[in-house]
Amino acid sequence: MQIGEKLKQLRLRTNLTQEELAQRCDLSKGFISQIERDQSSPSIATLVDILECLGVTPAEFFTQTTPEQVRYRQDDAYDSTDEDLGHTITWIIPSAQKNEMEPILINLHPKGRTITHDPHAGEVFGYVLSGSATLHRGNKKWKIKKGDSIYYSATEPYYIENHTSNNATILWISTPPSF
Repeated sequence: MQIGEKLKQLRLRTNLTQEELAQRCDLSKGFISQIERDQSSPSIATLVDILECLGVTPAEFFTQTTPEQVRYRQDDAYDSTDEDLGHTITWIIPSAQKNEMEPILINLHPKGRTITHDPHAGEVFGYVLSGSATLHRGNKKWKIKKGDSIYYSATEPYYIENHTSNNATILWISTPPSF
């Protein structure tokens, strides 16, 4: 954990300058600046003194207080288009790559396809929202169309291809994240 930025935010929230905080803690302004830029680390006793001056206990300071985001809106999503392969991926949950599962929307353009995914420890789920496509997994392939679902262990290479002249959109969820 880098404590410098967190200390700086606490200092700014209490409307203190570096100099004012330094005076209250009997430290130099330069040392406070170095701490905030993570160029120097305070001793435990010094950190406790700084936190006390900022009105925070060590327990409060080291507790992760990032609220869990449960609902995501359309504005949270972002797209990435691969013109060469002919698809657009929409990450409907930002930063899902750090989670255990990654839900995305895959829009396969006419004659488009995804990359070939290597085998990995995990599972894949897909639900075709519109259009039709072909799932290639190992040496087998399945035609999938609107309303169809797919679910499998990712023990073989796989990709999806759109052989039609219409777009195909698939809700895709994989564990671990693969896009």
